[in-house]
Amino acid sequence: MAHLEFIASDIHLGAVPDGTERAFVAFLEHVGVQGGALLLPGDLFDFWFEYGTVIPGRHFRTLAALASLTDAGVPVTLAGGNHDAWGGAFLRDHVGVTFHDRPFETLLGGRRALVAHGDGLGKGDLKYRLLKAVIRSRPAIWGFRALHPVLGLKLAERMSSTEAKPAETLALAGRAAFLEAWARARLAADPDLGYVVCGHSHVPAVIEVEPGRYYLNAGAWLDRFSYVRVTDGVPELRWWPASPAAPSLSS
Repeated sequence: MAHLEFIASDIHLGAVPDGTERAFVAFLEHVGVQGGALLLPGDLFDFWFEYGTVIPGRHFRTLAALASLTDAGVPVTLAGGNHDAWGGAFLRDHVGVTFHDRPFETLLGGRRALVAHGDGLGKGDLKYRLLKAVIRSRPAIWGFRALHPVLGLKLAERMSSTEAKPAETLALAGRAAFLEAWARARLAADPDLGYVVCGHSHVPAVIEVEPGRYYLNAGAWLDRFSYVRVTDGVPELRWWPASPAAPSLSS
């Protein structure tokens, strides 16, 4: 039997129609049937913040589907993106996902994989990297937690500019090219690395940089319903049925 692993990124729950979330839940159920593992490289939520045991309630369908996966023994790994880096005990202890708030290594297709959402990488964009350091600092987190959850969520919604637009208009100029170049550099620097996986650009990519070594980006479920399926170590870009952007529908 083939060993399957799945990658989906940039769903931006909270900024998408209910139908988009329901399609994603159906995808999660499909992953559960197929087995394997699930990797989510960031921005699963358009905003996520845990006030102790108080969490955004509108995501209960997805959280329940993720918990069903982990209860069934399907490993789920979630990277914090620029919209949802503030995960914590609820995701880990109650949903059962493995959560990372910075780039990390894992196994994919039986080989080492470097996973990063993609925001603030490299040495450029100093302004954003400084902002990132501030908003992820303990004082900033404590200060935000002091706000009433309803006020905090409304503030976050006003600050987000995410909409279900075509990926070309969402991606900043050169973002996709920069992430591909960054991934190529990581692969060149570490010959034992099999994959570099990113999100953030909203532009899907399955690029075999060298034989058997890949840069992977699942694109954005936000408007494409795209994902990557890795079968016995070989990745393939796919689109969930009813995707508005799929050249050929497949599951």
